[in-house]
Amino acid sequence: MKLVTVLMLTALPLYCYAGIGCDLLDDMISTTIDPDVDVTEYINNLKDFLPGEETEKAYTFMKECFLHQSEETLEK
Repeated sequence: MKLVTVLMLTALPLYCYAGIGCDLLDDMISTTIDPDVDVTEYINNLKDFLPGEETEKAYTFMKECFLHQSEETLEK
């Protein structure tokens, strides 16, 4: 599962470089750091890119980490 996540995160910048996925990557980053987007909405937005339950748990954990950050930290 870790390998799948690494490969997925490696592939996203390549899509962006090719001009295919720049908006996709920007939207993903924006929703990750947006404190107004809750975990359920975040996971539903990324459902097509989550290959399994373990990856979903990792993304849930990552989003929860961002939700616990201050506004000042998120702006940087």
